[in-house]
Amino acid sequence: MTDIPPEIKKGRNQLAAVIVIGHALKHVYMGGFQAVILPEIKIGLSLSATQLGAVASSRQAMGWISTMGAGYLGDRYPERSSLILGISLALMGGSYFLAGISTTFWVMLAAMLLVGVGPSLFHPPALGVLSRRFPDARGLAASLHGTGGTIGEMLGPLTAAGLLAWLTWSGILQISMFPAIAAGFLVWRLVKSLPGSSSDSDSFRAYMGTLFGLLKRRPLLLLVLSTVLRSIGQNGAIVFLPIYLREDLEFSPTRVAVYLSLTQVVGIGSQPAMGYLSDIFGRKAILMPATVALGLLLIALKFADPGFQLTLTIVVLGGFLFSLHEICIAAAMDLAGGTMQATMASLIYGASFLGAFSPLFAGMIVDATDATPNAFLYGGAVVLAGALILPLLKLPRIVNQ
Repeated sequence: MTDIPPEIKKGRNQLAAVIVIGHALKHVYMGGFQAVILPEIKIGLSLSATQLGAVASSRQAMGWISTMGAGYLGDRYPERSSLILGISLALMGGSYFLAGISTTFWVMLAAMLLVGVGPSLFHPPALGVLSRRFPDARGLAASLHGTGGTIGEMLGPLTAAGLLAWLTWSGILQISMFPAIAAGFLVWRLVKSLPGSSSDSDSFRAYMGTLFGLLKRRPLLLLVLSTVLRSIGQNGAIVFLPIYLREDLEFSPTRVAVYLSLTQVVGIGSQPAMGYLSDIFGRKAILMPATVALGLLLIALKFADPGFQLTLTIVVLGGFLFSLHEICIAAAMDLAGGTMQATMASLIYGASFLGAFSPLFAGMIVDATDATPNAFLYGGAVVLAGALILPLLKLPRIVNQ
């Protein structure tokens, strides 16, 4: 194991804490919107399943563009990562305010394009900084970042459901702007006060040359392809889970929030555990069985009886929803040999965003068959297709830069 220079270790635990907390807050917003607010928007604006899928897809499509840009900025200007993180949170709040004043499908569709920008700016610079400062525990650091997101996804639905008892969905989105802007300012100030990193590239030309060199590596391309398929399946299924609970099973918004929060409970512990194990046994040893489990659990949602079976399926599913993503990021960073860390994060996130139109396709399947659970069957099958690629990967077992 390579000795870590003191300047790399200095302040890195405080840095990780700030980033994890900021990531948690971001997902409080995203989790509350996905699980509680989105079904209420569907009811309030009288959207069809296809229109709902289009709303979700537009948000994710714009997120893909933003993520790729954030990867370049995170590697080209790592010393300005604090500013990028602060802008991310503040912009998220402003875009949710615009969504809150939308009154028609087309206006909401336009607002969702902006909603996709702010949150997507956060991940690449955050993960790039963590990878540079934790080269000896890259999988654990990425998974701790993911754990913050899981905590936020657990608290978000409960927070949104609580507010929904007093406010309309539009009112919640409008007032959410203020804490997001305040949090963005705090994250900017706190991260700025800690030691920074130097750039990996001296120019845009050098940056692109390094990037194209990495993209020629077959293992990285296969990892990206597997990520794309997993994202397509997961996005298409998960968007319709709260719809299934709210409309098909006629759960109250509060009960939907509780069930969606259950998907995160196991993930709080599973993410750092899986990240730690991937640092010891290798990324592939964790990715293969976990991806198969994710696909099977998504399919199980279609057949689980309401009650204990459904509850158990949702709880176990939560152990894999975010964990796999962070390990894929760590694997991409390993393949990059310690360079272009923010870009590798944005590449995996960008691959995930290629599943942006999956909710639209899933919505068309639901409308055509008049059966919401068919979205789970579709999603699980695509995830399993992605799992078939993983045995072909040749990943480093242990990489300590």
